[in-house]
Amino acid sequence: MSADGALVLFSGGQDSAVCLAWALDRYPHVETLGIAYGQRHDVELSQRRIVLDHMRRAFPKWAEKLGPDHEIALPEFGRISETALTREAEIEMTAAGLPSTFVPGRNLLFLVYAAAVAYRRGISTLVAGMCETDYSGYPDCRNDTIRAQEQAIALGLDKPFSIQTPLMYVDKAGTWAMADELGGSALVELIREDTHTCYLGDRTHRHDWGWGCGTCPACELRANGWKSWQASKSG
Repeated sequence: MSADGALVLFSGGQDSAVCLAWALDRYPHVETLGIAYGQRHDVELSQRRIVLDHMRRAFPKWAEKLGPDHEIALPEFGRISETALTREAEIEMTAAGLPSTFVPGRNLLFLVYAAAVAYRRGISTLVAGMCETDYSGYPDCRNDTIRAQEQAIALGLDKPFSIQTPLMYVDKAGTWAMADELGGSALVELIREDTHTCYLGDRTHRHDWGWGCGTCPACELRANGWKSWQASKSG
């Protein structure tokens, strides 16, 4: 445990893997948290352990900093969430103007639980992959939301708390570039091969950018980011 450490909300997806690398590059002690909430793409929860294991092996200096991994199960949250991420439902735009993949309150709840774990572990910094630059329009990914939650957590726990969101103003091409800057080709390959972001949980189709159905919004964002990043390197 370390007051100078960080707790990373680590789902097993691309964004959270890059955030984990970002934290390991900056903090002397880093712990991880995975949350099972009845998500349709729960394959990412099994992949997260693979990513952690491979990251330890591929980056010995980071392995020295990487502390315990924590997991929390919130089955009731998934039960009350009538969304395309927690039900076999079509991914579409809703009457509210938001994608049907939006799980109301998810990130707010995750940050509260993460803060509770961090408090117990003597950690005062949370790291999460929310982004409002190249995303699906979720209101709980906006910086204003995160800053308000940061203040609420600090007040509620009566101690300073920081929520770091290194991808907040980074598009998906920039996320690939950040991975390359942090860990070179080894980290890029780890993300392509081991992480999982597809909303449908598809690990039967392998693309240049990794595994997924190739058609859901998460896959499209990841694929387009990969193409843009590759084009910027060749240009």
